[in-house]
Amino acid sequence: MNHWTTKAFLLVVALLCGCELIVRVCFARSMSGRFEYGYNPASGFREKTDGTVHLVRAGGRRFHPQSFARKRPDGVFRIMVIGDSVPRGPSLQRAYAHRVGELLRAQGAQAESFNLAVPGYGARRNQIVLRQALKYQPSLIILHLNGSNEFEDERDWQRAREFQSWHPRNWPMKSLLLRRLHEMKTERLFWRWLPQEIRSEGAANDAGDEIAAAHDPEKTRRWKDLVHKKTAEDVALARQAQVPLLLLTQARCERRPEGSAVLDDHGLDSMARSLAGETVSHLSMKEVLAGTDPEKLFADGSHLRDEGHDWLARAIVAKLRREGLIRSAQ
Repeated sequence: MNHWTTKAFLLVVALLCGCELIVRVCFARSMSGRFEYGYNPASGFREKTDGTVHLVRAGGRRFHPQSFARKRPDGVFRIMVIGDSVPRGPSLQRAYAHRVGELLRAQGAQAESFNLAVPGYGARRNQIVLRQALKYQPSLIILHLNGSNEFEDERDWQRAREFQSWHPRNWPMKSLLLRRLHEMKTERLFWRWLPQEIRSEGAANDAGDEIAAAHDPEKTRRWKDLVHKKTAEDVALARQAQVPLLLLTQARCERRPEGSAVLDDHGLDSMARSLAGETVSHLSMKEVLAGTDPEKLFADGSHLRDEGHDWLARAIVAKLRREGLIRSAQ
């Protein structure tokens, strides 16, 4: 009996080793940075030998697939939009980043716009994307400030640190195969095969943790301070690189007790105004959308419908024209 148990054990080990080898040889590149959850600076930026850069869904960054020349063409106004799921939009073509480029070109400008927004990204990870984006000679960075994703940033920062740690409990995760199996669980790729009560419990736990954190005064204060600190650092980085920065502050559509919908910036407008100045502009969604029917422009409390993205794109283009920022491409 022990003889057969030993053979079975060795067979399992051999199969695991074989699978591990296949993963490392065939899939290592596609998994590069995946377990750093967006804290790897180059994740999602794939630079080619022909001088092009491809934005891909990799390394914890679900970029819309796009490509551009690493060196900005002469005379071209290059816009890069950084933020979370709101500026990312329902699709590449329907998001305001794409629409801004279309409007500028329709007005005769040589312009290109790229959407570098990633769902769930807060101030920490947006700054990492900003640092990488500044390497590609943007004429303007639009930094969409939200302030509602710091729970995700902190959670994934802890996950990234755990995967990097050599604590004995993390040794199995040094295997790319086991890492991917673990990631499939966090991505819930096989939830449809689990009993409903297990899926419900998992979803409730995730939502419960976030709701509890959002109602913790100490955490919310710390996150608000972090957003201010990181945004101030973003301003300094853009100024150091001599790249104009537009701080676009999120407004949320909230319903009053009597049923009417109102827009609330949750203090982001005052923070952005305090940081605006030389080469740094501010555009408030709350002010841009004032006087509109928010329910026609918002799909939910934060995300915009197509009409909302169009409205915001027109406001951005008007801002660029009004302040002469579009001429900085020369």
